[in-house]
Amino acid sequence: MVFTASSVAEATKALETIHIDLVITDLKMPGLSGVHLVRHIRENFSDMEVMIITGYPSVKGAIEAVKTGAEEYLTKPFTEEELLSAVERTLRKLHIRRTAHESSKPRILSPPGLIGESKAMVRIGEFIAKAALTSATVLISGESGTGKELVARAIHYRSPRASAPFVPVNCGAIPEELLESELFGHIKGAFTGASETRAGFFQTADGGTIFLDEISETSLSMQVKLLRVLQDKEVCMVGSTRTRKVDVRILASTNKDLHALVKKNLFREDLFYRINVITVDLPPLREREDDIFLLIRHFAKKFAEEAGCPVPVFSDNALHVLRGYHWPGNVRELENIVQRLVVMSDRDVIDVPDLPSPMRFSALQPTAPDRTLAEVEAEYIQNVLLSVNNNKTRAARVLGIDRKTLREKLQKKKASS
Repeated sequence: MVFTASSVAEATKALETIHIDLVITDLKMPGLSGVHLVRHIRENFSDMEVMIITGYPSVKGAIEAVKTGAEEYLTKPFTEEELLSAVERTLRKLHIRRTAHESSKPRILSPPGLIGESKAMVRIGEFIAKAALTSATVLISGESGTGKELVARAIHYRSPRASAPFVPVNCGAIPEELLESELFGHIKGAFTGASETRAGFFQTADGGTIFLDEISETSLSMQVKLLRVLQDKEVCMVGSTRTRKVDVRILASTNKDLHALVKKNLFREDLFYRINVITVDLPPLREREDDIFLLIRHFAKKFAEEAGCPVPVFSDNALHVLRGYHWPGNVRELENIVQRLVVMSDRDVIDVPDLPSPMRFSALQPTAPDRTLAEVEAEYIQNVLLSVNNNKTRAARVLGIDRKTLREKLQKKKASS
């Protein structure tokens, strides 16, 4: 809904009773100017954006408007397209700020601390609740850093086995020649250096849960031994001929496509079907944009408390960059970056220059060719328009086309969106 006011006084009175997202004001008006209105809004309303339009453009006026707090400065005459484009940019920034600051307390989906309110994370929370009620084997897949161990812990601590041990095992971090001994234990004298009998991870997890992280890194011979544990619930210690019963629930994870590995004979098909009873695929962080601000706030508070310093504030521009970053390292990468910013920053406000350079300039780097030519062209035209402050004549000159062609391309993009 759109509301109008004929003066600054009338506008300020209306703002007291009407919730407004965006104020568009002229610069020069009878009585108080648009700058006075912008200043009033910035001093009294944090959840509102402002645009200034004027028929008397000047560098001084633009600087004053921006310093006062106007998000956009549009000069007359302007087309309807230019106005709509400016409004869309302004409301987009408002949405980012609201998303970042709307919730002061991250939503905890389940122990030990999965954070997120996106649809994807709500589905993960529902999955955890259901999987915890069963004793079936669970396979958790997802890119590195997506929180596979957190999901495994959540399943365990919501299950009837919660009071028993949860034993995580990073299969890729243990040398192949030691993995069998670590998993199943060994008896004294079983090999050089085995000076005493020692239980393995499966015995330690008896009555509880063992989490085989990155199970795809195990060798084919080790997979045969794991298959026996799954089938018979028995382990045989290295150097022994006697098996021992264990009551262990197995959760496994992988960052690889196990089905593809089976086809290449790099993973046993029988083991794959044994662990692929209940499955969940964790979404990468780039598909959880709505959770990024919650995670930033959570990690900033956590590391600020550890360092004994105030929790820093992230500027709107910094949040915009963080939200648009690709996050190849997922949540783990985000956590590490926030820790670095909290520890190393000397200021209360973290801005774009404080961010790592790969992040600041990631938008300039080439991406995988997964978009159509029309999409790439539309993005390039938009970038050119932004670089010339939405001046269609200058943009057409930069693009090497006439203004009419540019207008047609923009209309085509608008119709397809």
